Amino acid sequence: METAPTANLVEVAKGIRNAITRTVACEPDLVKIVVAALLAEGHLLIEDVPGVGKTTLAKALAQAIDCRVGRVQFTPDLLPGDLTGGSIYRANLGEFEFRPGPIFNNIIIADEINRASPKTQSALLEAMEESQATVEGVSHNLPRPFLVVATQNPVELEGTYPLPEAQRDRFLARLEIGYPNPKAEFDLLDRPARTVEAIKPVSSADELNGLIGQVNDVKATAPAKAYVLDLVTATRHHPDVRLGASPRASINLLRMAKAVAAMEGRDYVLPDDVQFVAVPVLGHRLILAPEARLSGKSGGQIIAEILRATPVPKTGSRIGGQRSTNQVADSRVSNEPVKKNGTGGRSPAIGKSATTLGKTTKDSETLVAAKGRKARRARLGEE
Repeated sequence: METAPTANLVEVAKGIRNAITRTVACEPDLVKIVVAALLAEGHLLIEDVPGVGKTTLAKALAQAIDCRVGRVQFTPDLLPGDLTGGSIYRANLGEFEFRPGPIFNNIIIADEINRASPKTQSALLEAMEESQATVEGVSHNLPRPFLVVATQNPVELEGTYPLPEAQRDRFLARLEIGYPNPKAEFDLLDRPARTVEAIKPVSSADELNGLIGQVNDVKATAPAKAYVLDLVTATRHHPDVRLGASPRASINLLRMAKAVAAMEGRDYVLPDDVQFVAVPVLGHRLILAPEARLSGKSGGQIIAEILRATPVPKTGSRIGGQRSTNQVADSRVSNEPVKKNGTGGRSPAIGKSATTLGKTTKDSETLVAAKGRKARRARLGEE
């Protein structure tokens, strides 16, 4: 029997979101994606201009969880051993003792990750994918949960090392904070300093592991999975994309959608959940064609185009054993309000109308049309 996520998961997620919004001036939807990545046990890449609160956001997330936190300021002279740790000789014992590095914490804040050399950046690859670190030929398991929150600036690129595509693909989501609106920035001026340290933990590491297990139990039916695959496959055939999203992207997109569904108290995935996280999960994984880069296009813009063009399950279809009442193609995709159609129903305001995944609706419409033709023939025969 399927069980819905507990009320505790919803309350913990809400508590973490409130703790972050009291500290960082950013959009609520962005905070929701941050917490969803935490519940999906994925890694975050926060990329934006200096001074908008990237590191503060990462620290606020870590402070809201009662767990071990390690912060590393990446610099050009940072070595892999500074992350993973190493063995030191104990003269009194006559043996070597392994001293773990900051990577052996639950949450790692990798500040300005692109300032370290590729050799040091590669020390994170094994940890981010396999939750283990190999030091001097010995593999060590990392604690659970394990989350890397990395920040980098898209400006002042002199003396930096761009993240290789293999490492960018290991980040579950990439976020841009952006400048706050005038009211939020005005309120920020009245906040006391060092508000991050004042955050009280909302959950513990052990409790968070249990909540992650609940997220994994969220169900996704075949139509929902097909929609995920349609979006990812579309990135591989888009004319502006040289290299599309990988199968890892499909897995991560569904994981994030499950986390969003669990935060809403549901045990099933809706197309809304997939669309909500599609841009941050897929945008940074695309390698654009040279023409697209020269025209100023971004991966996020291409994902938005794909969302508008890809058919979604029609409103009212059964997803995960529950009837959906949500508008699956809402203003998050089209940036336009949902419009009324000519028959008094509601249709999404995007380029293509939503179509049903499966044959049920198509077969029903064919049957209705056949009955109409039969009735017209009968009337003509009577006349």
